[in-house]
Amino acid sequence: MEQELEVKILNEDIEKIKKRAIALGAKKIAHEKQINTVISSSSFDLIEEDSYLRIRQLKDLDNNISKNQLTFKKKIQNDTVRENYEYTVEFDHVDRMKEILKNLQFDQMHEGFKERYSYEFQGARLDFDYWDEKTYPYPYMEIEVKNQKDLKEIIELLEISEENISTKSITQLQQELKER
Repeated sequence: MEQELEVKILNEDIEKIKKRAIALGAKKIAHEKQINTVISSSSFDLIEEDSYLRIRQLKDLDNNISKNQLTFKKKIQNDTVRENYEYTVEFDHVDRMKEILKNLQFDQMHEGFKERYSYEFQGARLDFDYWDEKTYPYPYMEIEVKNQKDLKEIIELLEISEENISTKSITQLQQELKER
């Protein structure tokens, strides 16, 4: 299990933030293409609100690494950052994993396609995410930190407006778009 503390940066020029981070010493660690499949069941609610089960098919284009991961993210209540416990296992066969899950009555699978550029900066991870138009049409940035003090420093260094910091999940952002 890994504990994750993160926020999303919405409604900002993320290309400008990326350039600023690089100028301040951010080091690129990955360029990925991902297929993310969020899994649920039409028969039962097993997973707590805002927690989720996901298959991620990942191709790291810079490092020529491919992985398939099954992750359960359990949301922990925290008003200032999105805090999760993340349980991840790697596996070889995506179709077989999907069949196992379907046989356990996890019959709803929603795929999204994402391109991600990741950087290490001040001990944090900066992810610049670009989803396919159907999944989420606006690029955003995620900042993942070890503690909240680091987050405050990074936000100041990158000159990010506080009103553009969000703890919403991608599912919540998608729901907001549907409600517009």
